Amino acid sequence: MNKEDKYDLIFKALGDSRRREILDLLRESARTTGELIERFKQLDRCTVMQHLSVLEKADLVIVKREGRLRWNYINPLPIKELHDRWIGVYADSAVDLLARMKREIEGY
Repeated sequence: MNKEDKYDLIFKALGDSRRREILDLLRESARTTGELIERFKQLDRCTVMQHLSVLEKADLVIVKREGRLRWNYINPLPIKELHDRWIGVYADSAVDLLARMKREIEGY
């Protein structure tokens, strides 16, 4: 899979508020699929599993099976890649601008 297809999957996964909520929960700690289903009582089991599948295809969730349990872990690396490609460049520019403003204000 090329990088652009990978980014499409990541953006699609992050485009849904319920999937972002799942990632927020996994950021706190790994959770079993059953625990996630319990947190989303408004959704049926199949829908939660579909959301997890989208997150897993985007490599945002890593699944580890232990017997009958399916543990879900967040994988923050794809989000960092997005940050580095699109946000980091602009953040660096903003920090440079603030540093120049500080020097000008202080008279350096």
